[in-house]
Amino acid sequence: MMPEVPLWIPTFFAVLAVCLSLVLPWALRRTSPGASAAAASLLSLGWLGFTGLLAYTGRLHDFRSLPPPMALLLAAMAVGSVLLCLSPWGKQLADRCTFAGLVGLQTFRLPLELVMHQAAVHHLMPPQMSYTGRNFDIVTGITALCLGIALKKNANLSRKLIWLWNILGTALLFNIVTIAILSLPMPFRVFTNEPANVWVTYFPYVWLPCVMVAAAFIGHLLIFRKLLTSQ
Repeated sequence: MMPEVPLWIPTFFAVLAVCLSLVLPWALRRTSPGASAAAASLLSLGWLGFTGLLAYTGRLHDFRSLPPPMALLLAAMAVGSVLLCLSPWGKQLADRCTFAGLVGLQTFRLPLELVMHQAAVHHLMPPQMSYTGRNFDIVTGITALCLGIALKKNANLSRKLIWLWNILGTALLFNIVTIAILSLPMPFRVFTNEPANVWVTYFPYVWLPCVMVAAAFIGHLLIFRKLLTSQ
C-alpha cells in the first residue's frame, strides 16, 4: 500500500508532466511554423497517456518477471530520447533554440527536487533519492536558473562554461538515475532501506522517470548537439 500524502504532491507531478509534454510541440511550432508540431503533440501526449495508463492499471508493479515491465519502459524511454535528439526534430531544435532556452528549461528540476524531498518526508520515496540523501540534482536546477538568465542577457558567454554546466548536469542526472535503479526491489538492489523505489510504478509518479527524467536527458543531449554544431 502506498502511504497517504497531501493532495498537492501528486497534483504537482501530474501538472509538471503535462507541461513538459507540451514543450516539444510548442518548441517545434516556435522554431519553424512549418514543422510537424501536430505529430509531436500526438507523440508527446500519447507517451504521457500510455505510461500513465500502465501505471494506473497496475501493470508496472510486477518485479518478479525478468525483465520487469518497469525496466522495459525505462529502456524504451532512454532509447526514444536518444533517437529523438538524433532525428530531424532534434536537429531543428538544436539549431534554432537558444542556449538560454535550452539551459533555462532545466530550471524545472529545482521545484521538482523540493517536492521529491517532501515525498521522502512522507515515506513515499526512498530518502536517498532526495537532496538530503544522495541526490544533488537540485544543483542543476539552481544553476540552470542562474545560467539561463545570464545567457538571456549575454548570448555570447563562453561556450566552455556551457560545456562544463551541461557535463555537470548530465552527471548529476545519471547519479540520481543510478540511485533510483539501485533502490528498486530487484536482486541487484544496493539501497535496502525502506521504502523501496516502487512509487514510480504508480500513477502519476510514473511520470517522474518517463517524462521528467526524459525531458532532462533530452535537454542535455540537445545542448551537446548544439555545442558541437554551433560556432
